[in-house]
Amino acid sequence: MFICAFLTACYTGMRTGEVFALTWDDIDLENRIIKINKTVYAKDNEKKGRWYLGITKTVGSCREVYICDTLYLVLCNYKKLQNKYKKEYGKKYKQYVLEEERNKYGKLIEYKVVENNSKRNRVKMVFTRKDGTYSGKDIVKYPFRIIHHELGIKCRFYDLRGSFATISLRNGCEIKDIAEVLGHKRIETTEKYYISSTNNDKMNVIINFDKNRNGF
Repeated sequence: MFICAFLTACYTGMRTGEVFALTWDDIDLENRIIKINKTVYAKDNEKKGRWYLGITKTVGSCREVYICDTLYLVLCNYKKLQNKYKKEYGKKYKQYVLEEERNKYGKLIEYKVVENNSKRNRVKMVFTRKDGTYSGKDIVKYPFRIIHHELGIKCRFYDLRGSFATISLRNGCEIKDIAEVLGHKRIETTEKYYISSTNNDKMNVIINFDKNRNGF
């Protein structure tokens, strides 16, 4: 499950909360589209569950992202594996529903993800453990502990978003298009916070200038 979530972030540039808020209704494998319209976050109250689904970071963050060939195969295989686990666990497979959370004025503000076998308001979360347990963003904690302490690589799951933006730009994509895929209203946000330069990038600027210095 972690590998599939990792690759989903790599190939879409989605925020961590957006990745783990995905339900299978959000993923249209036939048309190869992921609909991004919510995020997941934790609250301290664990009486009936600590994970909540709410609106995306900004209105502009609601978007659709294309599923490339590599990610398409990963998601298809992962879905088959998840269905296999459901059959193996049978009635012991964890099921979840969404409970509405409203403010004092009665306005719907978020949904609580609650373990429940009821078919009413049932939600099919994409990234769950083998037995169907939904752990929200906690699923990345152990793998990244290994990455940090055993491999000595200092990074976060969220950093995949910046890598996506930087690699896309280096391969000729327009900054405006990258910003829209990331859900940024302003391209300045993409440039300032998500595009990084390496020493090789900086060296290439000088080399390219030297090769193309016509009339200098």
